[in-house]
Amino acid sequence: MKEFAHIPVMREPCIDGLKVKKGGVYFDGTVGGGGHSYEILKRCTPGGRLIATDLDDDAIAAANQRLAEFQGSFDIYKSDYKNYVDVLMLAKVDELDGVILDFGVSSYQLDNEERGFSYMKPQAPLDMRMDRTSPLTAETIVNSYSQKELTKILREYGEERFAPEIAANIVKVRTRKNILTCGELAEIIEDSIPAKFKQNGPCARKSFQAIRIAVNGELEGLYDCVTGLTRRLKKGGRIAVLTFHSLEDRIVKQAFKMLECDCICDKSLPVCVCGKKKEIEIITKKPITASEEEMRINSRSKCAKLRIAEKIL
Repeated sequence: MKEFAHIPVMREPCIDGLKVKKGGVYFDGTVGGGGHSYEILKRCTPGGRLIATDLDDDAIAAANQRLAEFQGSFDIYKSDYKNYVDVLMLAKVDELDGVILDFGVSSYQLDNEERGFSYMKPQAPLDMRMDRTSPLTAETIVNSYSQKELTKILREYGEERFAPEIAANIVKVRTRKNILTCGELAEIIEDSIPAKFKQNGPCARKSFQAIRIAVNGELEGLYDCVTGLTRRLKKGGRIAVLTFHSLEDRIVKQAFKMLECDCICDKSLPVCVCGKKKEIEIITKKPITASEEEMRINSRSKCAKLRIAEKIL
């Protein structure tokens, strides 16, 4: 196995924002290489505990190794963070002192050619699965979804203005032969975009993002997950969420806004009948972004946004 190398984005702002305390119980929804988890355990132990999830077997193996010095203080489950209800039940935990969710794809996944995440790896197979036991791959989507379905994925998940043209060309090419590599797909995307829109380098990023989101179901249930995990916090507990594109950030922003509301009744009603109370204080009125120094060292931090909220009920 290639070494699992990953630089956690905005590590200090995330950990500082959580206000980790000794003896606290924390949930890391995407353990990755264990970068954020290590800092949490360093601050909450002895006496504290970390429950973490990830779908990537390589990430779990790397995290177990990285966190070995805290053996007995953490449990990592192979699961989607959206299954937090089942995971916390298995861990026999009801309430949390903090939650961190990092929605980014790891450097290891992008750089490891066999994982097929990157348009920068032309010989890589079209895979893009976080969980390599899942039957749905990028190759399946590209070669079997209808033109209409492909257009919808590219437009909604990639915000790609040339989604219809790209989808049409994918269907045209696959009538002759299956599209099997990242390079083949990237070439089709490049050929689908007018020359005057190719001034800022490769054009495949948005489409690859869209297909990856579809393969892994990244946006499905995200709002309910952020809401539900926030409600598992003890009073004074904090949630920190790292997003890497506008679709994720918009969902997190909406979830926080709803949790911060005192009332969600129709404004035409003379009095409140919903009984909704303000549940959180949003700590980051505007999302935190990476410093210039971090962006210089780690280019993948450039599009990251960090939102933090504190439970007040």
